[in-house]
Amino acid sequence: MVAKLHKVSRRRLSRREFLKLGGAATASALLAGCAGQAVSPTDTSIQAPTSLPTSLLETPARAPTQTLNPTLTSSAGTPEESPLPVTPTSANLTYLAVAHGSDPETITKTALAALGGIERFVKSGNNVILKPNICTDYNPPEYASTTNPTVVATLVKLCLGAGARRVRVMDNPFGGTAESAYAISGIAEAVKSAGGEMEVMSPVKYARFDIPQGKDIKSWEFYRDILEADVLINVPIAKHHSLARLTLGGKNMLGVINSANMIHQNLGQRIADLLSRIRPALTVIDAVRILVAHGPTGGSLNDVKQTNTIIASPDIVAADAYGTTLFGLTGADISYVKASAEMGLGTLDLNSIKVEEING
Repeated sequence: MVAKLHKVSRRRLSRREFLKLGGAATASALLAGCAGQAVSPTDTSIQAPTSLPTSLLETPARAPTQTLNPTLTSSAGTPEESPLPVTPTSANLTYLAVAHGSDPETITKTALAALGGIERFVKSGNNVILKPNICTDYNPPEYASTTNPTVVATLVKLCLGAGARRVRVMDNPFGGTAESAYAISGIAEAVKSAGGEMEVMSPVKYARFDIPQGKDIKSWEFYRDILEADVLINVPIAKHHSLARLTLGGKNMLGVINSANMIHQNLGQRIADLLSRIRPALTVIDAVRILVAHGPTGGSLNDVKQTNTIIASPDIVAADAYGTTLFGLTGADISYVKASAEMGLGTLDLNSIKVEEING
């Protein structure tokens, strides 16, 4: 297969590129949220992009159209390929799955099954990283400021079951130490029981990378392992945020960069610029409980709403757009979701894609 790809591209492919171009031959997706009852997604103000990120829709039955973006180079001089746009290949392929039910493990599995299974995203031998929201060590999981530990553990088990060589879970908390935040969130114990690894993000692993598509920022310091993983799965919790209005999949990616506080200037566009470089293969939004006020840290159970929902998609914008409906909003109401759609990183128009809702 490698030899065949060499002939097609007439250049050397790294192992990671090979997995993206052919060996991985599958897709990515899933999502996270402010207040109100769930509403039907109706926003059609922005059309679906004609070209989508590499992790969106790849199917074994029909190879997607791929176009190489310019080579990126870190400050250390290491060449990096930017993600490859992929054209959707099947109108019948579920693009976004929403599962409802009382058991977090069951609805996580149900949402992934509706997308075609974790095998659509994870292949044997893959190095996988899960990025939940573990922002502080202030509250246990029932306060809905950190990702549900059962959701994270379920994804770890699914990835290992698909043959992943390694599954790591990490975040860079802004409140408390990583060790204490991992423990109090309940995620450390859950991940260990599931066979995964909790990684404390080391300062020496950050490096500056170019952002060729960036409109406001043209480079930033990213956690190198995040960019080098075969598969990145974004696992935010949907919750209120005092500045961004909502924390969902896009906002959750601030945990993989240095100087995240600087992103809060021109927040919407800067998050979109970062997403043009990161592009998770799959976004799984934990909306088992959502935080409807006083986010991102919360602290009162009165601000927590039980919605028993999991949203999953290879399109981070679509996942976030659906997540906003749990708060009575649309994707266009959240600056970084709207900016990401305008950059062609996904779609706000949920009526233009196949959405499957399942009661588990």
